[in-house]
Amino acid sequence: MKSHIFPAIKMTLISIFFFAGVYTLVVWGFGQIIAPNDGKGEVVNYTTAGGAAAYGYANIGQNFSMDQYFWSRPSAVGYNAAGSGASNKGPSNEEYLAQVQSRIDTFLVHNPTIKKSDIPVEMVTASGSGLDPHISPKGALVQVSRIAAIRNVPEEKISALITQHTEHPLFGIFGPSQINVLKINIALDQLK
Repeated sequence: MKSHIFPAIKMTLISIFFFAGVYTLVVWGFGQIIAPNDGKGEVVNYTTAGGAAAYGYANIGQNFSMDQYFWSRPSAVGYNAAGSGASNKGPSNEEYLAQVQSRIDTFLVHNPTIKKSDIPVEMVTASGSGLDPHISPKGALVQVSRIAAIRNVPEEKISALITQHTEHPLFGIFGPSQINVLKINIALDQLK
């Protein structure tokens, strides 16, 4: 029995030391060297429409739900970065289905020029983290007519802004094309 228990305890202690200590420090160190702002996220400084200095974090989803802006992807955690997570409700859960239907109905009320089938799924479902700062180009394009009408700007100008702010996949193959909602909304405010 001793020949099995002591090696198991030693292996457990070595694993704890390596995976909770050494590995964590190595990943943290790479984050300090490689990631933007020493691993603290990408801070975007800008001036508001009123002329005040402001900042936001481009890598954390934020709630944009006013009609003159591109809407963010819904969040299951209320955009709380301290409590990231999903709703964990399955696609057959009645409460979840009612919530998604409510989001669809709201989206259609605010975007009357589109059909239900044109709404991209990310505009009515929350991401796994609840803090996704991006939407797809299609998610932005379905909002163009609403934003153009409210801001009294030609739709072509808003569409050009979408093209300008589309982040393409890494090396053209890794990941989808996406648009950072904070950055494009700042650009909207700076549009003449």
